[in-house]
Amino acid sequence: MSEPRGRLLIVDDEAELTQALCESLGERGFAAVGATSGPEGLKLLGKEHFDLLLCDLMMPGMDGLQTLRAALELDPGLVGIIMTGQGSIPTAVEAMRLGAFDYVLKPFELRNLLPILERALETRRLRTENVRLRHYVERLTFESPRYRLIGSSPAMKRVMQLIEKVAPTDATVLIRGASGTGKELAARAVHYNSPRRDKPLVTINCAALQETLLESELFGHEKGAFTGAVQTKPGLFEVAEGGSLFIDEVAEMSPAVQAKLLRVLEDGHFRRVGGVREYRANVRILVATNKPLEEEQKAGRFREDLFYRLNVVCIEMPPLRERREDIPEIVEHFLSTRQIGPVRFRVHPDALEALVRYDWPGNVRELANVLERAQILAENHLITLNDLPEAVRSPGSRSAAGMGTFNLADLEKRTVAAALAQARGNKLQAARLLGISRRALYRLIAKYGLEDAPSPAPSSGSQK
Repeated sequence: MSEPRGRLLIVDDEAELTQALCESLGERGFAAVGATSGPEGLKLLGKEHFDLLLCDLMMPGMDGLQTLRAALELDPGLVGIIMTGQGSIPTAVEAMRLGAFDYVLKPFELRNLLPILERALETRRLRTENVRLRHYVERLTFESPRYRLIGSSPAMKRVMQLIEKVAPTDATVLIRGASGTGKELAARAVHYNSPRRDKPLVTINCAALQETLLESELFGHEKGAFTGAVQTKPGLFEVAEGGSLFIDEVAEMSPAVQAKLLRVLEDGHFRRVGGVREYRANVRILVATNKPLEEEQKAGRFREDLFYRLNVVCIEMPPLRERREDIPEIVEHFLSTRQIGPVRFRVHPDALEALVRYDWPGNVRELANVLERAQILAENHLITLNDLPEAVRSPGSRSAAGMGTFNLADLEKRTVAAALAQARGNKLQAARLLGISRRALYRLIAKYGLEDAPSPAPSSGSQK
């Protein structure tokens, strides 16, 4: 038996209408359950899961507004639709202000109700997805506010979701992405959300060390192993015992060091340089690279077997130009965690627009440096266009490349949607969060077609 299109609770004191709707919607793939009063419907809602609530407005005892309000308290993600007569449209509009998705005028034809139900189901799906993704983000633990992964774009939510899933395991993680995208922050997030969080997180950058020194740093050396080895030195595999070892720029390793790393990954054993004793590494290995390892393999610079050992779980860090909607949030983060002086800096809207439009070849690291510079140059603790580098503020800069469809209108839409989500659909609360009037909020909702929070204009549902 196929899954229903959605679970629907119908509440109407007209028992015949309720029964007829349940049967008709059931024939169209919905799992519909009826109740003839608000208390009866709430009792069902407390026992079973429903996606949608289709509720009559005018009922004796507990009316539709009271039922809707109580239902949303039981399940804030529930999507409510009000059924009402022509004379009660103002009350139906009030129901929408309380959190109803839409209303339909009675009497109605089923063909006029079905499109509303489909849109409501999509809203329910989006709400459920947002809650699920928020769950991954909120569960992540960071060592400090400064070292957080910032962003609510789909790309960053996927990163955080993957980190939340892989962190509790001991799996090797390969983190890929361009320089400045936050690969080390991702490694830190994996470590600090793992059972090894109370043990060391040791970091080494392969590009910063010569081959012989890199091998010694990783595996240690015995006294006299080479010129200058005047005493025995433990390697980072020993220093990180019980914790995690983050190996950055792993593609810069020489073939000899790659072979030794491969052995550790295969059986957990290694030897110090110049030694014969076998040591066992109780370390989780996290590696990162900004190079395409597939091409490095073809060129003979990276071992194929090592690549497969490292690539157990791969986290792709997106470049900043592909998640421009995160830039305002990242700017606020840096202005609070990397504040220069005792007073918090603000960003003029024109400067923020320039920051969003710029292509950021250096990614988040470049943005952090630009904001540090801007705070030094800014007057009256307000960052303006003149405080930004010429490449960022110039309309003719390479920022136009890669803009795609993102613009300030998209940013405004996301901001309104985020406020509505934070207010759980409460328009008055969302307007207060945005610092605008309810009338202005409804205009924005209508402008951007935010289905989960429609404007209070009369519904398209028709009267029979």
